[in-house]
Amino acid sequence: DENEDLRQQNEELRREVIEARAAARELELQGTIAAYISGPRFPTDFEPVVARIIGRPPTPYQQEVIVSAGSDDGIRRNAPVVSEEGNLVGKVTDVTDSAARITLITDQSSSVSAVVDETEASGVVRHGASASSLILDRVEKDEMVEERNTVITAGWTTDRFESLFPPGIPIGVVESVGQQDVDLFKRIQIAPLVDFDSLAAVVV
Repeated sequence: DENEDLRQQNEELRREVIEARAAARELELQGTIAAYISGPRFPTDFEPVVARIIGRPPTPYQQEVIVSAGSDDGIRRNAPVVSEEGNLVGKVTDVTDSAARITLITDQSSSVSAVVDETEASGVVRHGASASSLILDRVEKDEMVEERNTVITAGWTTDRFESLFPPGIPIGVVESVGQQDVDLFKRIQIAPLVDFDSLAAVVV
């Protein structure tokens, strides 16, 4: 009987510890999102919608997630999506009343106009060789790009058109830079700043 009582007490303590850790993670997440939305990096002409990740792809080849907010919350197609810290996640590609599909920047269909923050070398970020890798393509060979440089969204605007993404959203960090004589452009590998496997919530 005493052993059974001790086992029950251990189970209760274990549940309390799990609940406390979950509450602490939730509080930290809310604080990070609030700091980003109220901080100087958040675009002034955008309204934030915070949404939870409620669906993940069944295979690594489907680079998309489902979030718990939709058109009833103000979400529209092609809206830019960032992590709780303000790093680029992707864009909205499908919307229902209460949910939305987010296509990640690592998807084969994704491409983002980008610049290297330190040197202003411009190019296009698209998917790399593996599911979680990215490359910065179309960068001229005479442009200066170095390892550990930060790649951000370009956010271009013309008289008639505007980029889907506002300027200055961090995308990734340069991992390697190479080029060959026969190449038209540099070969630049970048690591995304978002850990998509552990993503719990996003800001649309």
